[in-house]
Amino acid sequence: MVTLTGCDKLEGLFKGEQPISKVAVPAQDGRVQMLLPDFTMLVERDGPSVVNIQATRGGENMASPRQSQLPGGIPEDDPFYEFFKRFVPPDQQDTPQDEGISFGSGFIISEDGYILTNAHVVSGGSQIKVMLTDRREMKAKLVGLDKRTDVAVLKIEASGLSTAKIGNPGELKVGEWVAAIGAPFGFENTVTAGIVSAKGRSLPDESYVPFIQTDVAINPGNSGGPLFNLKGEVVGINSQIYSRSGGFMGISFAIPIDIAMNVVEQLKTKGKVSRGQLGIHIQELTQELAQSFGLERPHGALVVRVEPDGAAAKAGVQLGDIITKLNDKVVDSSRDLPMLVGAMQPGTEVKLTLWRKGKEVVVTARLAELLAEQGEAPAANGESQPYSFDKIGLTVTELNAEQAKALGVKGGLLVQRAQGIAARSGLMNGDVIIGINQNEVASVKGFERELNSARGNVALLVRRMDNTLFIPLKIE
Repeated sequence: MVTLTGCDKLEGLFKGEQPISKVAVPAQDGRVQMLLPDFTMLVERDGPSVVNIQATRGGENMASPRQSQLPGGIPEDDPFYEFFKRFVPPDQQDTPQDEGISFGSGFIISEDGYILTNAHVVSGGSQIKVMLTDRREMKAKLVGLDKRTDVAVLKIEASGLSTAKIGNPGELKVGEWVAAIGAPFGFENTVTAGIVSAKGRSLPDESYVPFIQTDVAINPGNSGGPLFNLKGEVVGINSQIYSRSGGFMGISFAIPIDIAMNVVEQLKTKGKVSRGQLGIHIQELTQELAQSFGLERPHGALVVRVEPDGAAAKAGVQLGDIITKLNDKVVDSSRDLPMLVGAMQPGTEVKLTLWRKGKEVVVTARLAELLAEQGEAPAANGESQPYSFDKIGLTVTELNAEQAKALGVKGGLLVQRAQGIAARSGLMNGDVIIGINQNEVASVKGFERELNSARGNVALLVRRMDNTLFIPLKIE
């Protein structure tokens, strides 16, 4: 490893002096000269705050024997099983027939034994064991967990423990050096380093966390471990990797520590996490949809469903509104809104700036508490007379009363066949059209009237299985 030369030494980093401000300096010819940081002092000081975690799930899959596994979850039919088996002690290689063991990492956040890790590491564990760097093993109590952010808090009975210093992820810059300490594949106290690749990443089914993306090598067993900046502060919890093989492929994601610490405080004081909720379903705006709604560029969160008696409904938010601001914060993408709302407590009053039928509207809503999502009833096939719109290649039937009730709508048109323009726009057989250009559609006549008055792009509101979405339809 190349140590720092030609700039401030790293020793001052841990003596309360000014930390390193940069690892790149300009050379005489104007080019940038890269200098690699030395993480040895960081590991020496902060390594003892990192722990290994084992969560035992007793009684799982007792009817069918489990394959042998290595720490990190490598099964015996994996091509790397034999390679890694040589480095793992025999007493850690096989999981009992009637137990499943989850391996992960964590870090100590208080001297009296509070530990932070991932929820998926300890979820469902009947027994949780924590191993410190001084070889002590202790049973841990699960204080609480939050699956939406994948954060869990543990407690061990100890005092005077080494603790990790909490940093501010808001100060992180893309390209900045960071390091991770954890137990990939069961290899305890493994240190890996890299740079911040991006900030504010949104992942599928992860609506409440703006992830930190890095190229730090993260593998199974690293989950729940800390991500350090060059000051030796924890700025994130290593949580997920992007992989097609099960191993590291250059992309990993960490939960920002400020979001995690907010969860910690709620779990410690209330035993659960409370989040605000508007009571709407939203969709990302495309360029075609933006044109349909009269916007110069696609931005904001497009409302595709308003829950009855929800906070948004009481505030007057309507289907087809585009939320462009929450208080003074711009909603540039639909991914931004759940993070902003979820960070607020129920009962908080917020101001929503909406784009509605070519005009800007401002409403005030009082957030409700986020509850478990409710499923929707799928549409059934109707038996009414089909009607064809040959101009766009669409054949539909009107929903009967039973079908409309199952979907929770006043009415709509069931797509029997989509071809030509309709098919190219993305309409599919079985879709239910319930609106056009921010107006509800309950009958063939209403749809025909709206279609005939439209010019250029129109936006169809469609119910597809359990999803509601807008589809841009270009009238040629």
